[in-house]
Amino acid sequence: MAKGSVFVLGATGQVGRAAVTALAADGWEVRAVSRGGGRDERWPDEVREVPADRDDDAALAAALGDGCDVLVDMVAYGEGHAQQLRGLADRIGSAVVISSGAVYEDEQGRGFDTQDEPDGFPRYPVPIRETQATVAPGEATYSTRKVALERELLAAGAALPVTLLRAGAIHGPYCRTPRELYFVKRAVDGRPVRVLAYGGRSRFHPVHVSNLAELIRLAALRPGSRVLNAGDPEVPTAAEIGTAIDGVLGRRSETVLIEGGSPTGSVGLTPWGLEHPVVYDIAAAERELSYRPVTTYEDSLPATVEWLVEQLHGKEWTDAFPKMAAQYAPFGDLFGYADEDAWLEQHGRGAK
Repeated sequence: MAKGSVFVLGATGQVGRAAVTALAADGWEVRAVSRGGGRDERWPDEVREVPADRDDDAALAAALGDGCDVLVDMVAYGEGHAQQLRGLADRIGSAVVISSGAVYEDEQGRGFDTQDEPDGFPRYPVPIRETQATVAPGEATYSTRKVALERELLAAGAALPVTLLRAGAIHGPYCRTPRELYFVKRAVDGRPVRVLAYGGRSRFHPVHVSNLAELIRLAALRPGSRVLNAGDPEVPTAAEIGTAIDGVLGRRSETVLIEGGSPTGSVGLTPWGLEHPVVYDIAAAERELSYRPVTTYEDSLPATVEWLVEQLHGKEWTDAFPKMAAQYAPFGDLFGYADEDAWLEQHGRGAK
């Protein structure tokens, strides 16, 4: 007998694929909702794919029909989406909604939105608890929209119990902006050296899709109104990640460390290039949901690396990952080998 019915919005995205798999395996009756109504090959036949655009209120209401025991939303942003869900509260038993660790600000009011300003990178406590201050709600940025989403949904109270998961740096197959690409592409290109800013010590708390799916599964079983950080059990440094990826690919690269940020152009720039650590406290999830991560960062890497190599085969990386290319374009070329070689030669550390 099924545990109940689950309605998953954004089911064919990176997190959605894993969440549907975990929920179906746990005995839920799952409707997998996406614009195209597609499905993942790993899903059991019992999963029912449903085409619907969540930005079309009428289409979403029609797809929801008589309702569900749990609604899981991977793609909610802003007050509008929260109001949309609240308008359907009489048909939803409880909800699990993906938010982001980007909502936090430090004691000086610095957050992810100020990191490109002079002295704008936040200095968060280590680790960051859910009680840490957040940026003001609004529609201006990703961070402010997530805060607006959270506050509107929490205001629903008992009418719609919602677990909001503040996810760290999501990783795993099907990612549109995979940070691991920085090291994988260098290996594929036969690049013998990499340059890491901030001494390679940058840490940005990751969360593998299977760990996030486990948190979704647990929250579905324990309805409540709350916010919880979502992360892997450990937070490796950028240098440790590079070494681990080399291990998966059977390579050994030279690592050149720079103290401080990029000395010129994009030299030393990485997707983990954080001046100060961003580490989330996951104790509340462990306490309230009995969360136990199902994988570690290092154990999850082989599948991620294999998928990335497949995506790169026969393609320019900008074509394989256009969203990532657009995201990092303002900061320069992540794979600017000529600039790196010029800098290395200038400092007597030529690529070997």
